[in-house]
Amino acid sequence: MTLVIVTILILCYVLIATERITNVNKAAVAIFAGTVGWVFYICYGNDFVMSQHAADYTDFLNGAVATSTAVKEYISRNIFLRYVGRASEIVLFLLCTMTIVEVLANNGCFDFITQTLKTRSSKRMLWTVSVITLVLSANLDNLTTTIMMLFILRKVVSNRSQRLIFGSAILLSANFGGAMTVIGDPTGLLLWNDGHVSATAYSMQLILPCLVSWAIPVWWLGRELPERVQTEWITMPYRGDDTRLSETQRLIMLIVGIGGLWFIPTFHNITKLSPFLGALCVLSLLWIVNEIMNHRLLNSDILIKHTFPRMLQYSAVQMILYVMGIMLAVGVVKETGAFDWLWSQMAGVRDNVWFIGLVSGLISVVLDNFATAMSMITLNPDSALNADYWMMVAFAVTVGGNILCTGSMAGLMLMKTEKVRGGWYLRHVGVKALCGGLVGLLVMYLICLH
Repeated sequence: MTLVIVTILILCYVLIATERITNVNKAAVAIFAGTVGWVFYICYGNDFVMSQHAADYTDFLNGAVATSTAVKEYISRNIFLRYVGRASEIVLFLLCTMTIVEVLANNGCFDFITQTLKTRSSKRMLWTVSVITLVLSANLDNLTTTIMMLFILRKVVSNRSQRLIFGSAILLSANFGGAMTVIGDPTGLLLWNDGHVSATAYSMQLILPCLVSWAIPVWWLGRELPERVQTEWITMPYRGDDTRLSETQRLIMLIVGIGGLWFIPTFHNITKLSPFLGALCVLSLLWIVNEIMNHRLLNSDILIKHTFPRMLQYSAVQMILYVMGIMLAVGVVKETGAFDWLWSQMAGVRDNVWFIGLVSGLISVVLDNFATAMSMITLNPDSALNADYWMMVAFAVTVGGNILCTGSMAGLMLMKTEKVRGGWYLRHVGVKALCGGLVGLLVMYLICLH
């Protein structure tokens, strides 16, 4: 049965890697693998429990007779719910941050972005878009930031060939920006939530390699743009139909939303409670501020007439289900003992973080970066805080996920939004991202030496 469950996970990864060929949604595949894996696990629950949790199971029985029902109850309460809780912490955090972004966007708090793009210089626009995306994704999640910036870009740049370059720069900026903080990407959030890294140490070790890996391909992409960019006439959008907030009120909401997210690591350090609770606190506070400032519109139908893309709502649900599915699927394989066996077989190379990083990066090129990171994190039973292993995996999967457009959820969103072809992306962006990633890896090596 262990072989069957492992095979299900492998087939899941194959379908995820070939999503653009099979047209089977990766979220559906991940959810299927997670649910079916646990059903098969519980069918042979007694064997798995006795091999992995014999002492705990004996304490659970407390002298009672061991029956099939007792085994199932033990798995449900003591094993399965632990993985559900772990996945739910990540999912709830993502749900909160995505909702915060939608509230801010619907109130015009990001309108300043459009105004900063009021230029005909392609280089200036490229760096402006990239820097704004980098900063936003470090505080929000990279998928949400990518969708929002691509939505703004379509209203500004009319030329599709130029928009492909700008969109690729947005993707690179979102992924590397998200990798610089523990709240910007599901991988960092998972490491932080599991207690493998601290927020400050994680950012301090990854910020410089990520900046180098980001700046090189963005600069290189700028060389493919003409001197002048074709833009639409940019004006501050009229928002009389959905909000009457002044610029001061919008700034207050932006400070509450983004500033609240900055406070979450401090909240976690003080209370030791799960970070998602801090995100819920920020969301509730922003919600209250939103209702106070929009109290005149609360009973009006015009509140629902927002221009924010429904694509975000669909993508948010898809990402949440995908993360949940992958974490449950990897969790059930972990409970079979397969990861422990594989880790023991890697005795000769598992202490070489550079080899681990290379393997992680290569796998994430063809497989989604979160699925790769989840597997590599689960593979290592060590719980050392801020170990080089965790940092290397987080950085390597980010680099690998940028080489092909299918390597991340944000990349898939770019493909769907701008109809980007995989071959075009690899020639024009993937090679540049690889070169930037190798230089960033060198910076990472120098940091680890010190």
